[in-house]
Amino acid sequence: MANSLDSGEDLLIICKPDVTAAIEDWIDHLGSERRLAERTLEAYERDTRQFLRFMTSYEGEPVALRHLESLKPKDFRGFLATRRKDGAQTRTLARGLAGIRSFLSFLEERGEVNAAGAAAVRTPRLPRSLPKPIPVEEAKAIVSSDLAFEDTPWVEARNAAVFTLLYGCGLRISEALSLTPATAPKEGDKSLKVRGKGNKERLVPVLPVVVEAIEAYKDQCPYDLSANSPLFRGVRGGALNARMIQLAMQKIRSALGLPDTATPHALRHSFATHLLSEGGDLRSIQELLGHASLSTTQIYTEVNSAQLLDAYDKAHPRR
Repeated sequence: MANSLDSGEDLLIICKPDVTAAIEDWIDHLGSERRLAERTLEAYERDTRQFLRFMTSYEGEPVALRHLESLKPKDFRGFLATRRKDGAQTRTLARGLAGIRSFLSFLEERGEVNAAGAAAVRTPRLPRSLPKPIPVEEAKAIVSSDLAFEDTPWVEARNAAVFTLLYGCGLRISEALSLTPATAPKEGDKSLKVRGKGNKERLVPVLPVVVEAIEAYKDQCPYDLSANSPLFRGVRGGALNARMIQLAMQKIRSALGLPDTATPHALRHSFATHLLSEGGDLRSIQELLGHASLSTTQIYTEVNSAQLLDAYDKAHPRR
C-alpha cells in the first residue's frame, strides 16, 4: 500500500469524480469554516486518500459515493488492520480514523452517506506518556539569572524572568508571554490572575522571587514598557516569540547536560511534580495549573510514584 497519495492522477485511480469533488469541498470547509491548520488539513486529506485506496482494492474499482453510503465497522477495522500491518503506529492510526470520520460526517450532513459505521469503531488507544519534570536543583539553575548564555544582559534577565514564571507559578509559556506591565505581578502582590485555555481565569500564588525576577528584567529592558504593551520583548522591541525562549532553553540544557525533554513546558511539569512531592494537595494543584479535569492532574501522581520506584531501585542495598 502506497503512503503518498498526493497527485491528482492518483485520485483518478482510486476514486470517481463525485468523491474527488467531495474531498475538495470537505477540505475547503475545514480550512475556511473550521480554520484548521494547514498541516492538519494535509494529514487529514492524506489519511482519507489512504482509506480510499484501501476501499478501491476492496471493491475492485475506483470508489464512488455509492460505495461510502453505508460502510460497516468491519470495513474500518480492516483498514486499520492493514495500516497496522504496514507499520503505522497507534498515533497515526488514531489521527487517520479522525480524518475519515470528519470526511464521512461532512458527507452525512449533506445527506450523501451514513457515518454511523465509522462512529462505532473504537479509536486506537494512545500510549500514555508521563510528563518529564526537571530535577529540583537543575530547575533552580535554569531560573537563575547567574547563567550567562546571552550577549545582552537584559535578554538574560528577560529569559530568567520567563523561566521563573513557568517554574514559580506553573504557567504555560503562552500565559507568561501574554502578560503586560499592568497585569504582571508587582511588589506586594500575593497572587496573579491568569487567563488560560478556554479563556478561563485562575489565581496563582506569587513568590517574592518571581517579582524580583520580573523587576530585574524591567529595570534593564531598553524599551518603553507602557501599561498595556507586551511585558516581554524581543531584541528588536516587538512581542517576544515563544521560539526564542525555546532556543534559550536549548543552550541551558546543553550546558547543564539535561535531556531534550528539558523544555520550557517541562518547568510547568516540574512545578506540579515538586509541589506534589512536598505534600501538595492534588485538587489545589489542579486549580493552580488550570486543568478542567482532575484526571489530567492525576498523571503527576504517576510521575511521583515512578520517581520513587526509580530511587528505590538505585539505592536499595539488595539491588
